[in-house]
Amino acid sequence: QVRLVESGGGLVQAGGSLRLTCAVSEGTFNSGRMAWYRQAPGKEREFVARHNWTGWTYYADSVKGRFTISRDIANNAVYLQMNSLKPEDTAVYYCAASHSVSGAYDYWGQGTQVTVSS
Repeated sequence: QVRLVESGGGLVQAGGSLRLTCAVSEGTFNSGRMAWYRQAPGKEREFVARHNWTGWTYYADSVKGRFTISRDIANNAVYLQMNSLKPEDTAVYYCAASHSVSGAYDYWGQGTQVTVSS
C-alpha cells in the first residue's frame, strides 16, 4: 500500500505562486504515473497535470503554461509549481498515483487547500 500526503497549500494573492508537494509517506512508488487533481466547492474533481514514468507530462488547458509538474523518483515525491495564480484556481488539490501506465488511479492523498484572492 501507498500513502500520499500533500503539502504546500495556502492563501496567495492573484498573480502569486505556490509549490505543492506530494510525498509518499508509506510504502514506495517508483513506477507508473503521478498526477494532480483539484476540486472546487460544488464542482466535480478535475484533472490538472500528470507525470508519466517515461517523463512525459500532460496539463489541463486551464493551467497550461502556468503550472509545472515534476517528479523526484529517488525521494518518492511529485511537485506542482503554480505560477500566475488566478482566483479560479482556488480548490482543494489532490495528489494521485498509479502503478499502471493508464486507467484509474490506485492511490489518493487527503488534499491541500489552495486559495487565491483577487
